[in-house]
Amino acid sequence: MVQVDRVDLSNPKDVHRFITLPFRLYQNTPQWVPPFLNDSKLYLNPKKHPFYRHSAAEFYIARKEGEDVGRIAVLENRRFNEYHQRRDAQFYFFDSVNDLEVAKALFACAAEWAKARGLDRIVGPKGMGPLDGYGILVEGFEHRQMMMMMNYNHPYYKDLLESLGFTKEVDFVSCYLSAEAFRMPERIHHIAQRVQERGTLKVLSFENRAQLRQWAKKIGQAYNRAFVENWEYYPLTDEEIQFVLDSIVPYADPKLIKVITHRDEAVGFLFGFPDISAAMQRARGKLNPITILDILLEMRRTEWVSMNGAGILPQFHGRGGNALLYSEMEKTARHYRFKHAELTQVAETAVQMRRDLENLGGKPYKNHRVFSKNI
Repeated sequence: MVQVDRVDLSNPKDVHRFITLPFRLYQNTPQWVPPFLNDSKLYLNPKKHPFYRHSAAEFYIARKEGEDVGRIAVLENRRFNEYHQRRDAQFYFFDSVNDLEVAKALFACAAEWAKARGLDRIVGPKGMGPLDGYGILVEGFEHRQMMMMMNYNHPYYKDLLESLGFTKEVDFVSCYLSAEAFRMPERIHHIAQRVQERGTLKVLSFENRAQLRQWAKKIGQAYNRAFVENWEYYPLTDEEIQFVLDSIVPYADPKLIKVITHRDEAVGFLFGFPDISAAMQRARGKLNPITILDILLEMRRTEWVSMNGAGILPQFHGRGGNALLYSEMEKTARHYRFKHAELTQVAETAVQMRRDLENLGGKPYKNHRVFSKNI
């Protein structure tokens, strides 16, 4: 018999049970990248995570025969619902053994919580912020996940969800680019060069984290204006923008982050991240002087880069902005001698971006599916 416990967020033991359960489920899975435990705790801390300033969440753990066998979080993102005029609940942090009874019990609790709040649909996996990663992995299980920018799960998760009546909402596809194949047509570079010569748009690069932080607020404002048509979009608060930037800056190489400016305002951006997945696997969720040093070394020796976050304000799409963005993408990959690039999680609803990436040689190789169900 399955018993489901509500996680008491004020109880460290409950929180520890919740955040460590995947370590057992994936202990023999070489493609899985363990999160840093201190980062995981933030999601269960209403005092520290900005999501809780405007929204709510509940967390559950399933037990069977005295052992923790599954978990789930259910969220009400009020800002998303207000922006899209919906009454959606979101699920996140879903993990389970291959047991339909366990999954059914977890989602029953999530649905009960959602209905009590007047919500009529449950959608997910979908987290508390734009870098939490979307969807259940349905293709590409042989490939290692890209740090914590996406989820990894066992192949049976899709079967569990579909058995419970969930259907596809939207797919997020990640594309692979080899350095050899990633060659921009010369006309793209010519357009980018002419745009910069005219002085309409410029590319801003950063030498250090201090410079990056000075532009943090303007980058956040550009994000809030660039993705208004995206399926997952909702306007982030200033506190959420700061939280995201504080989360990525320690693991970012400032030289891989580019900002496109117009009259000293950020109108586009390209976020590149050296892949530290191997170091994260060695760290096993723990941050200490030894693992931090290993992460810094991995940032220098990795052959992979993740392009996760590329956007430009809609009014600059036909004015050379896209050409400038893609030109900088190629320069970034080549200048730092990466052999492999991943264009991480582009929604199928971002039709132009998907078309552009495939025209540039990107090969879809991972697919994460967001599911939904009326409740």
